[in-house]
Parts: sequence; structure tokens; C-alpha cells
Amino acid sequence: MKKIQNVMIKGTKDGLILQLDDSCSYEELKKELDYKLSESSRSREDHLITVKLQVGNRYLTNEQVEELKELIRQKKNLAVDSISSNVITKEEAAKLKEDKEIVSIARIIRSGQVLHVAGDLLLVGDVNPGGTVIAGGNIFIMGALKGIAHAGFYGNKEAVVAASIMKPSQIRIGDCITRAPDNYLEEDKREMECAYINDENQITVDRLQVLMHVRPNITRLEGGQ
Repeated sequence: MKKIQNVMIKGTKDGLILQLDDSCSYEELKKELDYKLSESSRSREDHLITVKLQVGNRYLTNEQVEELKELIRQKKNLAVDSISSNVITKEEAAKLKEDKEIVSIARIIRSGQVLHVAGDLLLVGDVNPGGTVIAGGNIFIMGALKGIAHAGFYGNKEAVVAASIMKPSQIRIGDCITRAPDNYLEEDKREMECAYINDENQITVDRLQVLMHVRPNITRLEGGQ
């Protein structure tokens, strides 16, 4: 019977990739990893080699992660670059859900008030001058935006800002900032508009209908056109 290999070593131009089996015991895995790295170290050159660990569906505690890193560091000229796993903790899953969640709020954001959500924001109401709304994702305002809107707060430059009435004092997306041009003050504008970062890395404001072209993945609904 062919012996199952718990550790597969693959060499690339960027270093080594170690694929670790996720069904064997941790002790078996560690023993085989130590043996194979010791064997391969005899033929390695003197320059530093980076190592990427792929552990599949195995959950590693912080102590086990550090133990594997130390085991690899003890070998000749090896340095751990990354450890990737398909498994996340409940806390990480909850944080991921929060970041992806659309928060719906019905209220008016008045001067001096700040509303901050982790994911997308759907605000049914106005943002008055001096008010601020901040979102880690997109901002959709079913009302007038007359204050400050900051979408993509954590650096997401694909985020957008949309409002029924677009008259902001300032729009921020990621680290890009723009102030309202004079034509935002026109009282007869009634078309819903959106702001996004264009190919020149600048914020542009356009009709809402352009979003399906510039941000085709903005909706999470399937089957749409």
C-alpha cells in the first residue's frame, strides 16, 4: 500500500510551498514536517528561502502556529512568509459578517452627529450640513446628502456613495477626497446620483444608472441584469 504523505513540498521561484494534510494528527504532521525539512536542507543553497504553509481545513491554535514557525526557523535558511487556512474562528466569522452586512437606519443625521457602520449603510433620511456618515463599504442615502459622507473607510476604493439629492460638503472614498462643486447647489436637480473613484484615481459624480457599468459587482443579488 502506498504511504500517505502528510507533507508535500513544492518549490517555486518565490520559495517553498508546504501543503500539510488536514486529516492526520497534529503530532504526526509535525514529526513528518521536521523529517522532510531536515532531509531537504542538505541540498539547499546558502541564501534565504521563504516558506508558505497551506494547512487546508485544519484549525491551528496560536501556540501551534508559533510551534510550526519555530520548527521551520530552526532549519537552514528557511523563513515563514505566510500560513493560510480555510478555517476561521467564530469571532473572525462574526467580524466578516459585520463587514459584509448592510445596516439600514431611518433617521436624520444632524449637524455635529456622526454615524459609523462597519459594512454598507442604507440611510433613510437626510444628512444635514455638519453631519457625517461613515461606512466600511458603500453608502446609500434615500434622502439629501448635505454633509460629509466617507465610504470605504478602511481603504476600499471600490466603494460608492449614492444619494437621492447629492449636495455634499465633502465626499471621501478610501483615501480620496472631493468637495462639492458649485453645480451641487442647483435646487432643480432631482436625479439620484452616485460618487465613485474613476480610472484616474479621482472621485467623480454621475447618474446612478452608471453604477451597473462601473461597479457591476455592487449587488449581492443573483439573477439581475
